[in-house]
Amino acid sequence: MINKAFLETRASSALPGGFAALALSDSLRAAVAAAGYHEPTPIQREAIPFVVAGRDLLGCAQTGTGKTAAFALPILHRLLGERRRGSRPAIRALILAPTRELAAQIGASIARYGKGSGLRGLVVFGGVGKRPQIEALRGGVDVLVATPGRLLDLMKDGVVQLGSVRTFVLDEADRMLDMGFIQDVRRIARALPRERQTLLFSATMPREIQELADGILVDPVRLAVDPVASTCEPIAQSVYFVETRHKAQLLRWVLQEADVDRVLVFTRTKRGASRLSQQLARAGEAVDALHGNKSQSARERALDGFKRGRTRVVVATDIAARGIDVRGISHVINFELPMDPESYVHRVGRTGRAGAAGAALSFCSPEERPRLLAIERLTSRRLERRELPAGMPAVAEPEPVRRGSERPAGRRRSGRRVRGAR
Repeated sequence: MINKAFLETRASSALPGGFAALALSDSLRAAVAAAGYHEPTPIQREAIPFVVAGRDLLGCAQTGTGKTAAFALPILHRLLGERRRGSRPAIRALILAPTRELAAQIGASIARYGKGSGLRGLVVFGGVGKRPQIEALRGGVDVLVATPGRLLDLMKDGVVQLGSVRTFVLDEADRMLDMGFIQDVRRIARALPRERQTLLFSATMPREIQELADGILVDPVRLAVDPVASTCEPIAQSVYFVETRHKAQLLRWVLQEADVDRVLVFTRTKRGASRLSQQLARAGEAVDALHGNKSQSARERALDGFKRGRTRVVVATDIAARGIDVRGISHVINFELPMDPESYVHRVGRTGRAGAAGAALSFCSPEERPRLLAIERLTSRRLERRELPAGMPAVAEPEPVRRGSERPAGRRRSGRRVRGAR
């Protein structure tokens, strides 16, 4: 849950005048304009001045709020103002991300904003061979984006030296916790110079993340922008009450609607995602699956096909709930409700990006009713109730469970890796 005391501590650095008021270099402002962005988002407006000034920062912001640029732009600005030591670049900025997809997205942003600057960026993650990554590291890197496991492997191999790191970014810290990476993060942090700038971003602030922040941040600025309990207003959110055995039939019916253009469907398990995508493919749908059992190349092909419109439907686990930025997703469908209500907000955030309209549909079986109640409590929003199509057996909405009589929809928190739907 979100720490209320944390939310009450906000910085007031709002500035008028768009990106021009944020004291970024001319080349970075030009790169931002070329990317089609003219007004900073709230997290960018509040965070960039402090990061440029070299302050540590603790940011509470969900995905889709523009936080990648909130740390990428000021990091590049500071690197451009520093003189390299020696002819070969050393790693001066290290960015940790929990998933390959998010690491790749951050790396793409670094490359886009830093184009023509002469700064070298590199993304390293598991699931692919180490040899090309090792060769690139030996050529010199200014900004390294990494997942924790692969970075530790490369450190063990002796090909990554972190003694020159001046800025350390930990993105999606609560996701790191969910995936069992917190001890890896602590090991990496201990290998960094004590004199550094540290930026930590998390959509939620559970006790373990607050303790981590206390251990690695020094007198941080605290920002809370669009916390995880909020969902974007342009997103229409509704629910169907349906028996589990009829969900696939309902999904095929929904996909026939005229306004359903590009769809991201969430299941809880990898096996469920594969099975559902196969069912849709047999029905003639242009569909692919995205989950942790897929190879990196298969995951990249699935995303590329989705972005380019070759694939209309992607069935995914929560691996796609954060760090996947695909424009034009008209619908997010929760084929199965998540165990963790906060994951619902991250899922829904894949549509309605950049102020566009979007729709989120949830299929709720009688067994999933407690999860729906947990979602509605977290978001303080009652999802619109929809009627099933003609010919499908109706399912009455269950009576509300009295407070204190239901089992909370908690999540497992530990420092160990957890086998699951990722």
